[in-house]
Amino acid sequence: MANKNLDLTIIILNYNGLDWLKLTLESLDTFYLKKTKYQVEVVVVDNHSSDGSIEFLQKQHIASTMLLKDNLGFAAGNNVALKTVTSRYTMLLNSDTQFDQRSNLDHLIEYLDDHTDVDVISPLLLLTSGQIDLASHRGEPTLMAAVTYFLGLESKFPQVKAFSKYHLLDRDFAATHRIDACSGAAMIVRTSQMKKIGLLDERFFFYAEDLDWCKRFRENGGKIVYFPSVVVIHHKYKSGQKNQDKQIAQKTHNYFYDTMIQYFEKHYAKQYPKIVTKLVKIIINIKKGVS
Repeated sequence: MANKNLDLTIIILNYNGLDWLKLTLESLDTFYLKKTKYQVEVVVVDNHSSDGSIEFLQKQHIASTMLLKDNLGFAAGNNVALKTVTSRYTMLLNSDTQFDQRSNLDHLIEYLDDHTDVDVISPLLLLTSGQIDLASHRGEPTLMAAVTYFLGLESKFPQVKAFSKYHLLDRDFAATHRIDACSGAAMIVRTSQMKKIGLLDERFFFYAEDLDWCKRFRENGGKIVYFPSVVVIHHKYKSGQKNQDKQIAQKTHNYFYDTMIQYFEKHYAKQYPKIVTKLVKIIINIKKGVS
């Protein structure tokens, strides 16, 4: 990744997701790489897979590869590639995504070129059900936003702004607009600004690293934009090993709630009395299923 004339580097992190990785690379190549007018490279970082992914990556010709000796998690695994990026823009893309005729990333590049105050942009990330993946359309998870979400007020009153801050459900999903955060499953960032704010925070092994990154971009003055005219399909929870056995599914479940605590401790704990932090941990652990 030493070509300084590159417009976009797409980084795909893989961990035992061979079949989905094949679909991601093939659809990316068919519906974007063969059509783009920009200089684009694809890099797959493999988190020490054992399912044949490494052998496949050594034979395919779509992406360059970086093979890791251990499973470093999402943040640290992506950071291995992020450290070497020289392109104008950088994309994180999950290995369980799929491109189609609606997935022209050139439109996202053009938007970033025309809006220099925007540092992060997200396509419309659709689940296979056709519904939006709400993780790609996030508000900042303040204490109040989290409380209204977990109490179910957001789902009951989605158009009430005070209750819909966790996923910004009161917004027009058909229009381009600002959001607080998007998903690391499909996001493009301005590389020059990434170098200013730093890489993904490796304290987050899995989950919340994208929320944290977006918060840091915003605190540095950058805007985050949701751009629904470009669509990427997300076969959610297929990357990694979530569905392979109950033990790994439980570990994934635990990461989700553990990172909530980590995020709160990093960004919000100092704003509240210690008793509030203790209550937050108790509530999250109850949701997690810990007695």
